[in-house]
Amino acid sequence: MGRLIIVSNRLPITVSCDGDGIELSSSSGGLATGLGAVHANSESLWVGWSGLDASASPAARRALQTQLTSRRLVEVPLSDEEVSIFYEHISNGVIWPMFHDQLERLPDVIEGWETYESVNARYADMIAACARPGDTIWIHDYQLMRVPALLRERMPDVRIGFFLHIPFPNPEIFFALPRRQWLVEGLLGADLVGFHTRRYRGHFTAALRRLLGIEMKNDVIAYGKRSVRLGYFPMGVDSATYAERAADRKVLAESARLRADRDVCLLVGIDRLDYSKGLPRRLLAFERLLTTHPEWLERIRLVQVAVPSREGLAAYQSVRRTVEELVGRINGRFGTHRWTPIRYINRSVNDTVLSALYRAADVLLVTPLRDGMNLVAKEFVASRVDGDGVLVLSEFAGAADELTRALIVNPYDVDGMSESINLALTMPRAERRERMQALREHVTKHDVSEWSETFLATLVQ
Repeated sequence: MGRLIIVSNRLPITVSCDGDGIELSSSSGGLATGLGAVHANSESLWVGWSGLDASASPAARRALQTQLTSRRLVEVPLSDEEVSIFYEHISNGVIWPMFHDQLERLPDVIEGWETYESVNARYADMIAACARPGDTIWIHDYQLMRVPALLRERMPDVRIGFFLHIPFPNPEIFFALPRRQWLVEGLLGADLVGFHTRRYRGHFTAALRRLLGIEMKNDVIAYGKRSVRLGYFPMGVDSATYAERAADRKVLAESARLRADRDVCLLVGIDRLDYSKGLPRRLLAFERLLTTHPEWLERIRLVQVAVPSREGLAAYQSVRRTVEELVGRINGRFGTHRWTPIRYINRSVNDTVLSALYRAADVLLVTPLRDGMNLVAKEFVASRVDGDGVLVLSEFAGAADELTRALIVNPYDVDGMSESINLALTMPRAERRERMQALREHVTKHDVSEWSETFLATLVQ
């Protein structure tokens, strides 16, 4: 039995460089967390970019290499120019908005595809250099959509899986992308291409039909002389870890501090500061709630955590300004000398605070305009060991297909969201607990281990 080689744009670490010294810490993103246990419990390798600045000293690079080797991590070095073009401009400036239905955010002129290809080829070269006969390769996400085909050229017989962690868009949107067929052909180098939901797979198969005249039969397509399996595998979370953390003494103390004023209901939102997360409309819905239901004045508070993201891109600077202006306006309009409606936190929070927010929330708001899955919703459910709390969830998050006992909302309907939040706040305790029990049963059963095991079992069939 060969090894598993995991491949992602970033390694599951954060690198801190102090002169020639290097310190590594584990990353907390969905991909890093989701595959961390798979990597830890096997002899796998993990291939990706470390994030170390290209100007780091040779001594720092040697120190980094030593630490990476001890963790079975393999670096693909990237220059500053490659990060700017491959990662920021193409991956996050073109593919990300396109796959999240944000056509209006595409640049007027798209340049840099050659750099995207050359970086993907570098990843393929590194995988080929590391791989042994019998190894299985699992490639992840939109930054590396060309790697399966490029690796197949280098290693025709290797077993390759690819998983897309973001939505695959409706073909009517996808077809606006100039390099649409080239990206699809990149994915078809894999033996198994996985998506979060049946809908995303359906969008992909519709694109195959129109681009290449290929039809899927029994989850398989014929492509050249090969067969490619197409599946959907909803990603879960490490529910046992979140449940254990939620019962920790420090978490309970922080949760009690957040709920010090027991007369105030707590709404919580936890998101990256990204235009796909729908934060402006969420804030408008909260403002609408205070306007149409003045009985909530001085009786509710929204704690909104917005973790900075891709701050070098103009679109992200714009959404930050919009969110900050809305927070200021709402607090100025409704706030009193003893009550501030919104507490806005524009930074990341540690695990203790995160779990405390999940435990303290009367209502968690997860209202993206489009999201591949959204693991925050599942983390919240896993953390509610008390069996209480209400989840308000966008119908355009992949998680809505599974978490059907949440209050499902249209994030474009500000009035509708406002009324759903009011419904969540006034829901009888028995109904809250019945809904949460159903959600917890699902999230506990379908955790991240099941996700990875199911994908890998399907890949080796």
